[in-house]
Amino acid sequence: MADAELMTNDERLRRIEAITDAALSGLHVAELLDELLERVRDLLKVDTATILLLDEHTGELVATAAKGLEEEVRRGFRLRVGRGFAGRVAATRAPVTIHDVTPDDVVNPVLLATGVRALLGVPMLVNGDLVGVLHVGSLALRRFGPDDVRLLQLVADRASLAGRARAQVLDRQAALALQRSLLPGRLPDIPGLDLAARYVPGHDLGIGGDWYDVFTLPSGWLGAVIGDVSGHGLPSAVVMGRIRSALRAYALDADDPAQALTSLDRKIHHFEAGTLTTAVYALITPDRTRVHLSSAGHLPPLLAVPGHPTALVNLTVDRPLGVGRPSATRRNTVLDLPPGAALIFYTDGLIERRSELIDTGIERLADAVRSGPAEALCDHIMATTAEEHPNDDIALLVIRRQPPPD
Repeated sequence: MADAELMTNDERLRRIEAITDAALSGLHVAELLDELLERVRDLLKVDTATILLLDEHTGELVATAAKGLEEEVRRGFRLRVGRGFAGRVAATRAPVTIHDVTPDDVVNPVLLATGVRALLGVPMLVNGDLVGVLHVGSLALRRFGPDDVRLLQLVADRASLAGRARAQVLDRQAALALQRSLLPGRLPDIPGLDLAARYVPGHDLGIGGDWYDVFTLPSGWLGAVIGDVSGHGLPSAVVMGRIRSALRAYALDADDPAQALTSLDRKIHHFEAGTLTTAVYALITPDRTRVHLSSAGHLPPLLAVPGHPTALVNLTVDRPLGVGRPSATRRNTVLDLPPGAALIFYTDGLIERRSELIDTGIERLADAVRSGPAEALCDHIMATTAEEHPNDDIALLVIRRQPPPD
């Protein structure tokens, strides 16, 4: 009889594995998790089954799918790793059993209200990384044995792949939404100037901490900035969005780039502590003949003037934002922008290579600069200098003063 039951359990596990593999090939992940929980309730003869997935951005476990405890998902229940029953499973990354549940054992009011008396929880891991927690419960007193733990852990291992896939999908969706909202979908039409830009992510999520922005001010001046927030992926993109919005606000009250960057530095120190950001902020006069720039640890832009070699702008580079104490001594550089001249702003992902000095990358970029429309120049730069599969994000912004009519 025991062998027959074991064969039945093995067969059920094979079916669970088959469902998971099919889902990872195209089925809806939410439907997969629901189906897994339904089968695990039948497999272990329990009353409740719940999956809590780890939100890596908050460090909390979030009730994502449940059978018998659906209210937990509807309420959006979440808890910190280490707190409560599921938090204890996540913190220890080991199975936890409770054969007689008391209010001291759990912090979830839905669990207590349901009357669950016995609990078994196991961690969901992928390559040693915590993905979440799978736990089951019985309304009757029960002691879960080693076979129950083994079976539930096998199910959790399969569910972990689906949980990781779900998290990746959500991160990609969030990243795309951020990219659409934070990077200009279309640069403004500025009389007398020709603008073009490119953004290429250096990772799968499609966005990171690099950004550019161009905006007009009530005074008639044009603001332009390019920057790089340390880190990669969605967390850096979120910080980048806050920094970008803050700079726009400071730009309304600042008469020069250095003043705006000083205010931004104070903001980052207070609200984004531990974040390192580089940026070059430029203000172009209403007649488009001169440019005021201030650099916070960022690579200087290139200036291409017709009839002259393309060269780095000779500007003072102050320390990055968020480093040391807020600086009150940031400086401006003023330069002429002759007709037909182009300013090329970029982030380090465009020029850096692991096997060479950064000066080599800057020289390669300077050699790629050609006279002509900004869009064509961006295309040529990306075709001749950007790696096919960059290891870092790339942001490129070209601002060209229109040449006089023929």
